[in-house]
Amino acid sequence: MKLHLRTAALAIALSALAGAASAHNVWLMPSSTVLSKGDWITVDAAVSNDLFFFNHRPLALDHLVVTAPDGSAVTPENVNSGKLRSVFDLDLKQSGTYRIAVLNEGVFARWKDKASGQTKRARGTAENITGQIPADAQEVEVTQSAGRIETFATVGKPSALKPSGKGLELVALNTHPTDLVKGEKASFVLQVDGQPAADLEVIVVPGNSRYRDSLNEIKTKTDAKGAFSVTWPQAGMYWLEATTKDGKTSLPQAKERRLSYAATLEVMP
Repeated sequence: MKLHLRTAALAIALSALAGAASAHNVWLMPSSTVLSKGDWITVDAAVSNDLFFFNHRPLALDHLVVTAPDGSAVTPENVNSGKLRSVFDLDLKQSGTYRIAVLNEGVFARWKDKASGQTKRARGTAENITGQIPADAQEVEVTQSAGRIETFATVGKPSALKPSGKGLELVALNTHPTDLVKGEKASFVLQVDGQPAADLEVIVVPGNSRYRDSLNEIKTKTDAKGAFSVTWPQAGMYWLEATTKDGKTSLPQAKERRLSYAATLEVMP
């Protein structure tokens, strides 16, 4: 397991969606990110030991959200989950950029059982987690989590991507996420609930890590305005990841909120 990627660990806390250990990669991989005219694309979704290689288990698509350029929802077709990956098709009819994302929210609880003294754990939602914790539980710790795993596809000319203002997400600064070129600098902003996410570490890893002796990861940090830049060393698919935490919980019992973000980006020659 070459990568120590925190997104998968947070995905576990998000309703145990992926069921993966913290060393696994969680990603979406589109067959194309740039199309000259409307057409179909296929998207793979997996939890893996190596980037963009199917060798662990499928990523669940219960919370898949596909947004068309005009803001409308797109219904994926031929959705299926096998032993090692999930897959779905999208009919991209509109000109502009589509946002393809798996969005997760969940709650993780840990406590000491009064009778046995053993540590117990439960995962669920803000609505049902309280019912899973015994009334006499001791040393109760409750944590909320929110994660976004996404990629993008553009038909014709790229269009602006409107942020949701919820959780940790990527916002284009002077570069569009489907207009990335080898050797050129791309600048983005990370936001938390619509506000700049300052001083966050951002990790960018080129794909095909299975066939390299070194990870070749690029590490950078956001500035006071949440901005960061990446100069792409080569063409290919890349995985971008960032995590953070704060105390902005919506559940009174939760003292901490963990946020994660991961995106698959294509860089052209």
